[in-house]
Amino acid sequence: MAIHYAKDEQQIVTLTLDRPGRSANVIDAEFGVALATTLARLQAEPNLAGVIVTSAKKTFMAGGDLEWLYAATDAAEIFKSAEALKAGFRQLEKLGVPVVAALNGTALGGGLELALACHYRVVLNDPRLKLGFPEVTLGLLPGGGGVTRLPRMIGLQAAFPLLTEGTQLDPAAARAAGLVDELAEDVTELQAIARAWIAANPKAAQPWDKPGFRIPGGDPRNPKVAQLLAVAPAMLRKRTYGNYPAPEAILSVMVEGTAVDFDTASRIESRYFARLATSQIAKNMINAFWFQLNQIGDGASRPQTVPPQVTQKVGVLGAGMMGHGIAYVTAVSNLPVILKDVSLEHAEAGKARIAALLDKRVQQGRLTKTQRDETLARIQPTADAADLAGCDLIIEAVFEDRELKATVTAEAEAVLAEAAVFASNTSTLPITGLAGASQRPHNFVGLHFFSPVEKMKLVEIIAGAETSDETLARVFDFVLKIRKTPIVVNDSRGFYTSRVFGTYLGEGLALLGEGQPPRAIEAAGLQAGMPVGPLALADEVSLGLMRHIREQTRQDFAAEGKPVPHHPSDAVLDVLTEEYGRFGKARGAGFYDYPEGGKKHLWPQLRTLFPPQGAALCQAEMVERLMFVQALETVRCLAENVVTNVADANIGSIFGWGFAPFKGGTLQYINDYGVAAFVQRSQELTEKYGERFAPPPLLLAMRDAGKTF
Repeated sequence: MAIHYAKDEQQIVTLTLDRPGRSANVIDAEFGVALATTLARLQAEPNLAGVIVTSAKKTFMAGGDLEWLYAATDAAEIFKSAEALKAGFRQLEKLGVPVVAALNGTALGGGLELALACHYRVVLNDPRLKLGFPEVTLGLLPGGGGVTRLPRMIGLQAAFPLLTEGTQLDPAAARAAGLVDELAEDVTELQAIARAWIAANPKAAQPWDKPGFRIPGGDPRNPKVAQLLAVAPAMLRKRTYGNYPAPEAILSVMVEGTAVDFDTASRIESRYFARLATSQIAKNMINAFWFQLNQIGDGASRPQTVPPQVTQKVGVLGAGMMGHGIAYVTAVSNLPVILKDVSLEHAEAGKARIAALLDKRVQQGRLTKTQRDETLARIQPTADAADLAGCDLIIEAVFEDRELKATVTAEAEAVLAEAAVFASNTSTLPITGLAGASQRPHNFVGLHFFSPVEKMKLVEIIAGAETSDETLARVFDFVLKIRKTPIVVNDSRGFYTSRVFGTYLGEGLALLGEGQPPRAIEAAGLQAGMPVGPLALADEVSLGLMRHIREQTRQDFAAEGKPVPHHPSDAVLDVLTEEYGRFGKARGAGFYDYPEGGKKHLWPQLRTLFPPQGAALCQAEMVERLMFVQALETVRCLAENVVTNVADANIGSIFGWGFAPFKGGTLQYINDYGVAAFVQRSQELTEKYGERFAPPPLLLAMRDAGKTF
């Protein structure tokens, strides 16, 4: 049974959610049956005083059954299912007795919708608990009454960002936002508050079921609300570029639903939900952010024969931009850190930057001053390599220079235990080559963090030719410990993420070299679903660094006797750096100008340096070029065993460099396009623009076999 039923001598029934066989409660067919049975029993109860809804698990309820929803293709079936669930919630709130949600754990999506169907909500005051509607991040809207109830509780303006951004709030923030009514310090108090409220409110009813109810702040007919709603579509379009239908659907349900009665609004919500749930965008996002992300978290890429590994103490070499970020995420995960740099002054400066990050969290109410001080106490700045003794994991985060990395490797290994692991944070330099400076190459591995470390979710683990399974397992478990998402790749130039990400930048520069309008190129990047246009992103990365990587690659190819690679972007990069000294944002000038105290803008001279060469390309073709080069390079990485599975490829592309989430990752983009159609279009682009668009043999074989990724 998914719902335990217990009636006490005060005539209060406690419903305890406890889905058998699952670690968390979910809304599925079994829950629906249990809810209907429970409601029938409640309606038959003589002298019922009230109802408390709580959970036997750590979470209150996680939400809907995504496995069923992902497989469902019939909109009518989904509509019917949503209506059945909401009919149960409606019966609950119209029982005629007070109903209290005693939230002893996280309530997301359908779990929070169940809580909103109760008359009062009490939650444990534990900052680890989260409440919110994350459905929009899966291409969906809350289909259990969330879009109907929340605006009626807190108003249209307050509900809009909570529903369209998928914000998850801790209990204090949820109370401030009006999602819950009261906080409790422990389970005993939680129950006491619930019972006291039932006793004090025997005739409880939802506000929208009372005569004369008005939506807080006004409905769409209110002039002030109408004015806000008039600009809301443009705001959404600016944020989504039309790639994400869910936020626009939520806005429509809010506006249409608040102009009619509750039950009509509920049906409107179900119709929009069914439409979204059957869309390819929702399927893409559920597959990536639920199934594939869980696959990674469950350790699918981790060596299965190695038992769990526990890291005790971490050394970070380099206290600069990357090093202090790595030290920060390590320390906040309750691990001691030795932060080493060339001088104590530099190391302390890195710790000061960490202190600033912690201070910001204190100001935001996400951290106490005591927690801040405890975190800082775990970080020891130093210039003495001897202090690294006792570390079982070293993470090197110095400049991308082989000789420098070799020097710090030897220096650290001299004081480390034999079993200690040495990891290099590099985005481009092959790990096997770097491991040549190590006396223990089996304990040497790549750990590619992304900037800014405290915000970016992904860590790319790179196995060198001699990296052992034990080493891979240790760093994999460490990455999970610091609450990041690990993907495992094999050694290659640029590995997986930098290699594929570079194609996006390169294609943007190639388009500019062809004389395409810079603004149109940037717009194409945003329309493709990338977070930043390719020219602006190249400035962020640094044109100087791009040239350095290119020259290093050329030298390595020449040393290996291989043909030196050339790309249409090379000439553009050389003109800006060599002829005009424009090296990117950090140097104040790149493809953009960065006036002091002003807003950045595209360098006007770009149109003169790279004039139009015939007719301008349509936006759709520029978008495809930017997307295709990334997807094709991902296939090459898969064929070369650089990336070994589809989940790592898709999640790595989304979390690593921001590939369009609505497409579900680079390989899912090909599935979505259709493998045969993708191959045909690649061949057309190859004829027009060159071999970088040529479909790899693996892709041709998949087309011929009728397979997908």
